[in-house]
Amino acid sequence: MKRALLSVSDKTGLTEFAAGLLARGFELVSTGGTKKVLEAAGLAVTGVDEVTGFPEMLDGRVKTLHPRIHAGILAKRDEPAHMAALAAHEITPIDVICVNLYPFAETIQKPDVTRAEAIEQIDIGGPSALRAAAKNSDSVWAVVDPADYEAVLAGLDADDAALRRQLAAKVFATTAAYDAQIAAYLDPEPFPETFTPTYVKKQSLRYGENSHQNAAFYAVPNPPKASLASGTQLHGKELSYNNIKDADAALAMVNEFTAPTVVAVKHMNPCGIGEGETIEAAWDKAYEADPMSIFGGIIALNRPVDLATAEKMHALFLELIMAPAFDEDAFAVLAKKKNVRLIQIQLSDTPNVPHLETVSVLGGLLRQESDAAIESAADLTVVTKVQPTPDQIKSLLFAQQVVKHVKSNAIVVAKDGQTLGIGAGQMNRIGSVELALTEAQQKKNFAGAVMASDAFFPMDDCVEYAAKHDIKAIIQPGGSIKDADSIAMADQYGIAMVTTGVRHFRH
Repeated sequence: MKRALLSVSDKTGLTEFAAGLLARGFELVSTGGTKKVLEAAGLAVTGVDEVTGFPEMLDGRVKTLHPRIHAGILAKRDEPAHMAALAAHEITPIDVICVNLYPFAETIQKPDVTRAEAIEQIDIGGPSALRAAAKNSDSVWAVVDPADYEAVLAGLDADDAALRRQLAAKVFATTAAYDAQIAAYLDPEPFPETFTPTYVKKQSLRYGENSHQNAAFYAVPNPPKASLASGTQLHGKELSYNNIKDADAALAMVNEFTAPTVVAVKHMNPCGIGEGETIEAAWDKAYEADPMSIFGGIIALNRPVDLATAEKMHALFLELIMAPAFDEDAFAVLAKKKNVRLIQIQLSDTPNVPHLETVSVLGGLLRQESDAAIESAADLTVVTKVQPTPDQIKSLLFAQQVVKHVKSNAIVVAKDGQTLGIGAGQMNRIGSVELALTEAQQKKNFAGAVMASDAFFPMDDCVEYAAKHDIKAIIQPGGSIKDADSIAMADQYGIAMVTTGVRHFRH
């Protein structure tokens, strides 16, 4: 009789799978809780201790770690010496190993979990049995995922060797990810000598940045709540590669603000950000900041979407709208457009705590702490003769929050909680200044606008250009060997300038 060993933490589909094995002439061998479930379902099952002749011990830490189990898994069926050794020791080959691992990742997510509790959820026998079966996949079925049960039963009927090899690869990927999560928990060093990230495919994408590029979206096993990976899509067609990148950027921006705020993003840069007393007022500011570029944009709000705001958004073509919630009547309005993606995402309770960012480069990757720095009035140093007014300081700090999310070289012109012009990604800083001010000066409320720069001015031409185009206050980190020239230029034109000492490059 063929033999199958079942020992699972996740009991989903277990009895149906076991019944399918019995119907195909398998003897079932099992452990502890799995055995009880099978017996309760009226299925014939043999205990592991009956096979090994040795009781489970050490509070269940030792169950399947025995030659009568592992020899039965690892023996090469086409190697006479192996089969003779099994016969000599009266060991029955094991043809199916169905194991899923202790829920380590779920355990460490629980609040106030102790180290001892986490350690007990490190599976030893499970990975050992699975790896043995995967190594011997020419003969043995290694099953780690309940989602594969139906395919395995069909594969047994067809003796599907290709499926066995596919399942073996899945086992090694699963155990590698499992070990990586344990290693990260035991040694939370952010920059270890060996970095083994773990991701799970969340979605196959139609294509990547362009239609000729293949792509997929992967998520960490337990993504943070303020992330696209943990959001819930309520409406619209599936996300694209570019949607995901833009949405991620928009979330990072909107999460910076505590007042009602709307962020509009195009190509990973903000095209308009508005802050207001209500979310509708914030939308008005974001839209008016750049009514042309917002077309086809990605929108993020840090308040629930109400009907008035939804009606205004509905009048435009927008790719995606994200918010903590949608009022029922607002959702009904927005859902009239079948393609607009509506996603509910909770924002972070601790937006200014750094997290780790990872980007790929050819042959490797870069990893860094996120730029969580947010300047306050206390961080500003006035370096000019003219002092900024309280209203200017407020606008400068708003512009500073925005500029850190704009691709370098970055310049933001703003006033009263609204971006008026944004210069992004230029190869020289004066180019970004010119772009931002060309856009800003078209706004009817431009008078009294301020300017933020993500990095220092290498020379005084940026300050001179800003002064000649009616900028009244500037915020920048300082640190150039020619700071004195920029400060002197500001004094010449009566501009207030403050420095922060903190650069905000974003590449």
